[in-house]
Amino acid sequence: MKAFVLNPLTKKRLRRFVHNRRAFMSFLLLLAIYVISLCAELLCNGKPLAVLGNGRIYFPFLAYCSEDSFLGNGISTAPDYGKLKRKAKLLGKKFTIIWAPCRYSPNDIIGEEELSSNLRMYCRVEPVLHTAVFTIDKDMKIIKAQNATALLPEGSKPGNFSELWALPQETANALAIRFANKAAPSVKTHAKGANTTIAEAELSLPEYKPRASAPKSVRITVRSSAGSIAPGKWLIKNERPPEALQIPDIDLNDIIHQLLNEAMQGNGIASRQIKTPEGDAILSLEKETVRFPFRPVKRHWLGIDDAGRDVFARLVYAIRTSITFGLALVLSSMVVGTLVGLGQGYFGGWTDLTCQRLIEIWSALPFLYVIILLGSIYGPGFMLLLFCNAIFNWIGISYYMRAEMLRLKRQPFVDAARCLGLPTHRIILRHILPNGLVPIITFFPFSLVGAISSLAALDYLGFGLPLQSPSIGQLLQQAQIQRWAWWLILYPSLALFTLMLLGVFIGEGVRDAMDPKLSA
Repeated sequence: MKAFVLNPLTKKRLRRFVHNRRAFMSFLLLLAIYVISLCAELLCNGKPLAVLGNGRIYFPFLAYCSEDSFLGNGISTAPDYGKLKRKAKLLGKKFTIIWAPCRYSPNDIIGEEELSSNLRMYCRVEPVLHTAVFTIDKDMKIIKAQNATALLPEGSKPGNFSELWALPQETANALAIRFANKAAPSVKTHAKGANTTIAEAELSLPEYKPRASAPKSVRITVRSSAGSIAPGKWLIKNERPPEALQIPDIDLNDIIHQLLNEAMQGNGIASRQIKTPEGDAILSLEKETVRFPFRPVKRHWLGIDDAGRDVFARLVYAIRTSITFGLALVLSSMVVGTLVGLGQGYFGGWTDLTCQRLIEIWSALPFLYVIILLGSIYGPGFMLLLFCNAIFNWIGISYYMRAEMLRLKRQPFVDAARCLGLPTHRIILRHILPNGLVPIITFFPFSLVGAISSLAALDYLGFGLPLQSPSIGQLLQQAQIQRWAWWLILYPSLALFTLMLLGVFIGEGVRDAMDPKLSA
């Protein structure tokens, strides 16, 4: 058997690709990512990798192990591995459990109790704004006051309006015009409080139109201002008030501690109204609730999706599925496209004409409708999706191969092979095909990128893999619905971008290595 030997031109192309550092490092990185993803069960698994005990080594992630096989209690169901050590201790047995780095499979649902230790406590401040209506006469004496209790000191009675607020000149002029029974537009001004519970208020007068006689009283609306108390929400750390939350002349430490105790003993919510020189405010504490999707926390490095599944686990499996799908689709498409193109280009004539017309008819079929139709009949699945893509994806490859065959079959070395009496299949496979694979090899990385993005797009639209299957497109589809869940946008997009970028870098390196202008 002859040893496999590369010809000098192929060796030169390989050296040129290796010397292209960006392309070669991208190839190594993409290869490493794929190899790691092939070991996804060792990285992310809800079952232990190994259990040592009873003088044996069990591998639950490979084969089913019942509780009886560990404890001998006759229970044939799978054990709760989190409680296995405790049960074994009661029976006088000892087990050592080895877990994967991520203790969750892609379809494991995360329980709320597992996230309870990661819940945050938030502090919220909302200024209490009061509105009162005062009816005053020409001498600023208050005739009537509505809803003014919160604006006045406790036990005081309203007397003269000018004693409560330092009236701006614009407000005084507007009042004088109204008492003079002259037309006036609406006016809004801000006034500093004097004998009131608030430091600043907004005074507003409605538009006035002249009447038959001058008015004896005028209504003025007073709205309290939030002052320096700006509404906001802050995260509480170490049971201390946030540095960004500052309320003048108020010590928040004791209030925060009291509210924390009330929130912990109650339903996670506690609030209190406080009085400040700037006015009243409501200080409330609210404990974060478990709501999916859930942000990244300890043991869930990339967060949790809307079904309560670990995003890191799903992403690792999704990368494996994407690259495997891309490789299978590109290889099958290239094999079919190469065979069809070879036959068309080499034999030509009616064979070429008939095949070309059939290909044009076939390419006119709507790809997405075929996917929807077959998916509704047989149900979505990896093999069905691969089949539907493969029966259309080979068409472009056949065009390139047909053109190469039409060019190569007229070369002198092919005529020489015919003169030597070599059979047709030997001429095609040994002489024409190796010289016609250059465009196929060049297109391979770019076709792989297209296949990966095609799978992501179909999953995003809901026409790809089943819903429970880990998929980059399915995570991005969740992100579109839950736009506040930034981790569902960032990490799947970053994974897809990385795969496509590495594929493009590899494709550019292969294209440069195969460039005939550099082969001389």
